[in-house]
Amino acid sequence: MSECIFCKIINGEIPSYKVYEDDHVYAFLDITQGTRGHTLLIPKNHIPNVYELDEETAHHVFKAVPKVAKAIKKAFNPIGLNIINNNDRPLQSVYHFHVHLIPRYEHDGVSISSIDHSNDYSESDFKAVQDAIKQAF
Repeated sequence: MSECIFCKIINGEIPSYKVYEDDHVYAFLDITQGTRGHTLLIPKNHIPNVYELDEETAHHVFKAVPKVAKAIKKAFNPIGLNIINNNDRPLQSVYHFHVHLIPRYEHDGVSISSIDHSNDYSESDFKAVQDAIKQAF
């Protein structure tokens, strides 16, 4: 896709700090460097988001995730790693499917919170959500 910044990076039109590449995926440092070693892993073919991600491309992307994660761990010895994928507004900033690998360090200032709404759901609420998802297949 001619206007996609990630496609331009893959095609060498825009420079990047590439850390891994194979026939199907490309991994490079996120320019924001949320933490040291923050890396983006993308498919080489343009796919806007997870909803349009086919199984073969998903296989290649997620096969590369542990390779890159292990390299980050070996290079920087973080205490942990967040794997994040955002889809659609307001979270997705580049509409080319990508996975963030964010190494975590003591006192790194990164906050990825989890909100607990479990007390807001009754047994029947959980069943209704379960049924809705199952019926959508």
